[in-house]
Amino acid sequence: MSYWCQMYFQNSATLSGMRVQWVFGLYCVVTFAIFVFVALSMATSCLAPYMYLLMQTNHVLERIWGMVPLVILTFLSWPSMGLLYAMSELESPLVTLKCVGHQWYWEYEYSDFGLVSYNSYMVPEEDLKLGEPRVLTVDKSVVLPFSVWCRVLTTSFDVIHSWAVPALGVKSDAVPGRLSESSIKVETPGIFWGQCSEICGALHSFMPIRVEVVSCEVFGKWINFMEEMNG
Repeated sequence: MSYWCQMYFQNSATLSGMRVQWVFGLYCVVTFAIFVFVALSMATSCLAPYMYLLMQTNHVLERIWGMVPLVILTFLSWPSMGLLYAMSELESPLVTLKCVGHQWYWEYEYSDFGLVSYNSYMVPEEDLKLGEPRVLTVDKSVVLPFSVWCRVLTTSFDVIHSWAVPALGVKSDAVPGRLSESSIKVETPGIFWGQCSEICGALHSFMPIRVEVVSCEVFGKWINFMEEMNG
């Protein structure tokens, strides 16, 4: 699905994000069908009262009405449970990214590569360069390799935050004292944006996320550079 008039999901760069959009579309179709059926039933009862009496005294119809919601819920549980399992399944991740929420910025750690840790702050509007989006640009981005399974660990230093990047199909709550785990595998390189999606305080809207997905070669060079910078 395309990001039509900013009224739908962003174009997804992960298989899990594509499945989220597919399940959402399925739910919309089922919900619309139920709405049409209920609306027609109410209209029939109002315009033809004898039909209401017929339906009220029909025991077979009552049994059908009792079983149909059960069948619908069972049908809807299959794709949703499969999606939850796919989003939590870890296929031997090669990169582990730890995201720590602070009021109001993000701290990132790459525990697989020695001492690679840094803070990411939003760039003020007066310091933005041409073409940089307002309230989304940060001074230091998250860098991940594409076509590689990555583990994302989220926690918080103070209050509840949420690390969310819609285009990657990930939204992981950062709770103090708890380590949440999710996995992503980005299929295409590029730059993806996100924000804290939890109301965490006065500056909640100033915790942007910028994820830069690059090749494994570029990622390795960046890791070496960050290790040298951190000493």
